[in-house]
Amino acid sequence: MAIKPLADRVLVKPAIAEEKTSGGIILPDSAKEKPQEGTIVAAGPGKISEAGNKIPMEVKVGDKVLYGKYSGTEVTVAGEEQLIMRESDILAIL
Repeated sequence: MAIKPLADRVLVKPAIAEEKTSGGIILPDSAKEKPQEGTIVAAGPGKISEAGNKIPMEVKVGDKVLYGKYSGTEVTVAGEEQLIMRESDILAIL
């Protein structure tokens, strides 16, 4: 099943959560922080302005991005957890 985001939405595959701290302590599942970076898997065509002009997307498939901690809606695609969010929820391209 392929998902094609609409308007200014993107599909993001979150990065894998860290298993260890920098000091070498192994983290249990309950202590792992939700990752705030990921890779764009699919992107919509862009938003339509009130004047009827298409506003192109600034991100593209393959970009590594940084997004807000509670951004997006979680969906399962082909057994993988991914996020659908608006382009405006993306804070930066890495």
